[in-house]
Amino acid sequence: MKVFSKTDIGKRRSENQDRVWAALLDSGAAVVVLCDGMGGENAGSFASETTVNFISERVKRGFRPELNRNSIRNLLITSVTAANNLVYDIAEYDQNMLGMGTTCVGAIVFDKRAYIINVGDSRVYHVFGENIQQITKDHSYINKLIDDGEITEEEGKSHPKRNCLTRAVGAEPILTPDYYEIELQEDSILMLSSDGLHAYGEDMSIAEIIVNNPVGKICGKLVEYALETGGRDNITVAVISVK
Repeated sequence: MKVFSKTDIGKRRSENQDRVWAALLDSGAAVVVLCDGMGGENAGSFASETTVNFISERVKRGFRPELNRNSIRNLLITSVTAANNLVYDIAEYDQNMLGMGTTCVGAIVFDKRAYIINVGDSRVYHVFGENIQQITKDHSYINKLIDDGEITEEEGKSHPKRNCLTRAVGAEPILTPDYYEIELQEDSILMLSSDGLHAYGEDMSIAEIIVNNPVGKICGKLVEYALETGGRDNITVAVISVK
């Protein structure tokens, strides 16, 4: 397996509040944790960095090859909910951090199975052959409007409330993350991104970049694409290839 990541401040922001950790563990598992912070100056960065650091340490200590599927699921869920408690408590204690939070997507890939956790509107995609499939579902006000049939996906891209999340790490004292498991194919690539990529780009264009480039260049090419489409937000991308 191979794992790569890249982050960029974009063209419009004065600070990069995205954070990402991507690693191959000694056990042979590939792991990515990606967060997109929200809050005032420094607070969003603090939330995303604290969450990435906390979850990555829990996974490094807790993952073992002999874990069964339920144990891996529990490792991811308890890591994210514990990170939520930490960020929320800090915000309650420090008024300068009040209102901070972060999205969080994480994936462990082991033995051609992907274990995925999600909070917020960062995403995980599965690319196989010429196909691209969005695995996670956005926890956002816009996504609810789309699900309810009130607006189209295209209308959602320019909606004034497109950045409003309905779920985030650190925003509430109790958090329920979404969890997914998928089987991977020989040519599978798992792509994780903050909304600086997918909110302004097209899924098929993203898939073309992934399919038509060596895995080591995919993240850089996707960041270039996001900058070409406007670079209006921080951009963070990570890929895991099972080859």
